Amino acid sequence: MITEHNRDKKIDHFIKEIKNIMKKAVIFDLDGTLLYTLEDLRDAMNYTLREFNMPERSLEEVRSFVGNGIKNLIRRAAAPGTTEEVIEQMFECYKPYYDEHCLDKTGTYDGIPELLEVLYNKGYSLAIVSNKVDSAVKELNERFFSKYVKVAIGEKPGIRRKPAPDTVETALSELGISAEDAVYVGDSDVDVATAANSGLPCISVLWGFRDKEFLVEHGGKIFVDAPEEVAGIVDAM
Repeated sequence: MITEHNRDKKIDHFIKEIKNIMKKAVIFDLDGTLLYTLEDLRDAMNYTLREFNMPERSLEEVRSFVGNGIKNLIRRAAAPGTTEEVIEQMFECYKPYYDEHCLDKTGTYDGIPELLEVLYNKGYSLAIVSNKVDSAVKELNERFFSKYVKVAIGEKPGIRRKPAPDTVETALSELGISAEDAVYVGDSDVDVATAANSGLPCISVLWGFRDKEFLVEHGGKIFVDAPEEVAGIVDAM
């Protein structure tokens, strides 16, 4: 005979089992996922190109160049034949300008603050990993997300940029959470590869810098059209 006490114990056990298999953290990309940053990236890139007497780039060109770190953005935007020595000089020009102007035109995508609040209130730990320079990542997180996101990791010495797993592994270590308990959310092929290299499932967002067809070609499997869809998918993983 099943008593009320035994039934309650079974329910408590079931709830504990569910909690044990649920994900505990969500790791977000920044540019194109949480923040619309493209115009500030373009403006910093064009400032740098002007300083080096090179042709400026359009917004769509910069959109196609981003995703693999600032130095690769510079390599793609620079005039053909630009040496690595000059690329380094351009990076040193770009970085302080972007640090100063990274909030000029940047803002959250619609629905992102509400998504982070929902995930936070559900008990998920949240982190940001980006190929943007670390100082800018931390400044942007402080400005927009610090109420919910306590860990924000960018490109810096000793941490390989995405798609290497270093930024994700560093974030998980700071959160005290294992890879099997985390989910990755991003907008690009680099994010799909980063998640795979880190052992995390990847949710690809379709409001960012890459379209669905491109992401499918690069291994994307789970897609969302709007931020409010993310929490339900994370809950189901």
